[in-house]
Amino acid sequence: MNKLYKSLVYGLQVSLSVLDTTELVNDAIKIHNLDEASAVMLGGLLTACAYMAGCLKSERGAVSITVKSGDGSATVSVSGDKDGHIRGYVFGAENGLKGGTMTVIKQDGLFRPFNGMCELKCDDVSENLMQYFHMSEQIETAVAIGVKMKGGKCVAAGGVVMQLLPGTSEENMDKAENAMQNFVHVADVIEKLGADGVIKTYFGEETEKSGTYLSFPAYKCNCSRKKIEGVLMPLGKKELNKIVDEQGAVNVHCDYCNTTYEFTRDDIEVLFESVI
Repeated sequence: MNKLYKSLVYGLQVSLSVLDTTELVNDAIKIHNLDEASAVMLGGLLTACAYMAGCLKSERGAVSITVKSGDGSATVSVSGDKDGHIRGYVFGAENGLKGGTMTVIKQDGLFRPFNGMCELKCDDVSENLMQYFHMSEQIETAVAIGVKMKGGKCVAAGGVVMQLLPGTSEENMDKAENAMQNFVHVADVIEKLGADGVIKTYFGEETEKSGTYLSFPAYKCNCSRKKIEGVLMPLGKKELNKIVDEQGAVNVHCDYCNTTYEFTRDDIEVLFESVI
């Protein structure tokens, strides 16, 4: 089961998040039939998205992260919402990203979405996410995210994220920095201990003081046939039937869940039956 623990540690001056997203990554592998390189890349961003979605405050909150390679050959996109519904897709990432950009869009009950962007330093999602927080949100953040594959299956995925709150003392900065040294190979730690074990082993005394909040992110797409109907309606019956004449049916594909919705001429007739 996927888990996201959140707590405040070290005098309530450091925000701690611990994730186990192994099941989340395996769901993505199954849905998209991913090779190992693509699974690692998408899995890392799905984990990052699960973390960022878990930080949203508004009930309508949502976040998306899109990574594009410098030469345009690869794209990885993930999105999530306040309910922990996480989804994503990857195209052309078999040979890495070769530079590029990371774009983050957050909607959290504000008047307009927050948009942030940074150049990719490497293919490692932890390094890129730390750079994003430093440059775009000006929040010092330590990130350890990892995905471990074996035989085409994810055997462990997850991460540990620590953010310094305003006014954090140097002593507690040092404590956070020292704690993060335990997660250089974070996927191995998750495989051995799980999120429960990480909290207990490394942060037990701290979280006993402040308590923890536990949520359960899951791979879930927000598309549906009903929503697709709403997208098609504005095109009009005449235009949709023209597409049917040319292509045999109207097909709409969702990249996030790899589902194709087909609308035949009969489906279009039913769709517009109540429209005067």
